[in-house]
Amino acid sequence: MLDRAGIAARIPHQGSMCLLDSAVAWDDGHIHCRASSHTKADNPLRADGRLGAAAGIEYAAQAMALHGALLAGPDGAARQGYLASVRNVQLNTARLDDLPGPLDVHAERLSGDSGTILYQFRLEHAGRTLLAGRAVVVMDAGRPTLEHSA
Repeated sequence: MLDRAGIAARIPHQGSMCLLDSAVAWDDGHIHCRASSHTKADNPLRADGRLGAAAGIEYAAQAMALHGALLAGPDGAARQGYLASVRNVQLNTARLDDLPGPLDVHAERLSGDSGTILYQFRLEHAGRTLLAGRAVVVMDAGRPTLEHSA
């Protein structure tokens, strides 16, 4: 298990923007995290005094970022990834901030190569799926590439 401090040391999200409390389990293909930040009044994703369900995509994105960092290992440099698209998102609730207790955040790596990774994700509360979908993460999108001469 990895606590919030361990998560913050591995992802770029800091302070209240680090939404995850713990990583419960992970392997090469999956990660399961927990979060309670959806109940906090200072959650930076709140708008008009509420936290809409679509904000759950950011929870999943942070789980994906953590997954990549954990796979890089303690001596490996985690690569910077960018959420390029989300598809087939199903919202089964209107908001997250009115749910007591922790959220379970699951991400499963479906495929990928050195440049692009496809994840399937879901956010649950008390065994109920709140949202689910797929996300494409592009790695090192801002990094210049070498030109090849023909």
